[in-house]
Amino acid sequence: MKNHSVISEFFLLGLTAEPQIEALLFILFLIIYLLTLLGNLMLLVVIRADSHLHIPMYFFLGQLSFLDLCHSSVTVPKLLENLLSKKKSISVEGCMAQVFFVFATGGTESCLLAVMAYDRYVAISSPLLYGQKMSRELCMGLVCGSWGVAFLDAFINILIALDLDFCEGQNIHHFSCELPSLYPLSCSDVSSSFTALLCSSIVHFFGNFLLIFFSYVRILFTILSISSTTGRSKAFSTCSSHLAAVTFFYGSGLLRYLMPNSGSTQELVFSLQYSVVTPMLNPLIYSLKNKEVKAAVRRLLKKSF
Repeated sequence: MKNHSVISEFFLLGLTAEPQIEALLFILFLIIYLLTLLGNLMLLVVIRADSHLHIPMYFFLGQLSFLDLCHSSVTVPKLLENLLSKKKSISVEGCMAQVFFVFATGGTESCLLAVMAYDRYVAISSPLLYGQKMSRELCMGLVCGSWGVAFLDAFINILIALDLDFCEGQNIHHFSCELPSLYPLSCSDVSSSFTALLCSSIVHFFGNFLLIFFSYVRILFTILSISSTTGRSKAFSTCSSHLAAVTFFYGSGLLRYLMPNSGSTQELVFSLQYSVVTPMLNPLIYSLKNKEVKAAVRRLLKKSF
């Protein structure tokens, strides 16, 4: 960390400097974070406790809930702390750690959403062989592969970013540390880090998005080949929750990274969407739109009370 000796901390100035607005935002984001913890923990408990949900689809959903807990916890606690603090500072080491874990958890979620799209394709195209094709060993391998690829990707990017020198500006016009926000503050050449980030975005995020897209193209053709309207509706309903989760995550995430880094309101809104709001919405999407999850919640509540 010797290259960071000139500057020891950054200041996160992304949201507002008005004390009254900060107090309102603190209450808002605290409620969102508590709902995120409550919703995802509830979904994890329900999937664990109910034997009817011990199938690959809900195994992946449990992994998504755990990942949303991790992804939200990387940024929101520091955001809440800064809303109550006048200094709004974060150490260079802490900033780099946040960059790494934002990248790793976001990358894992990208991979996991692609895995869940493949799972939906197998369930709809081969319903009788679903349990055989999506074996426990394959599911564990896909999840471990998602985590492994994302953390390797994050490690490569952070390793290159550690060579950056920060010796001029300290103000980050964002509520969290992300690589694009750090480039304007560096007084050294950022081309290597930018190239690595660009390659990661193309290969990792766009690659997973293409896998999801082609999975749903195959799903669409399979659904259209079903003769009964009831069968088509039932097949599509099994994908609707996943489609909503993909739309929220990729819609806001891609728009954030495609926009120029300017600290604009739209940029902050998109960042808040995929890092703060989406982890709260995912358990709601899967709970409200899924009859099996709702039935499992009722069974668990009945058993508990």
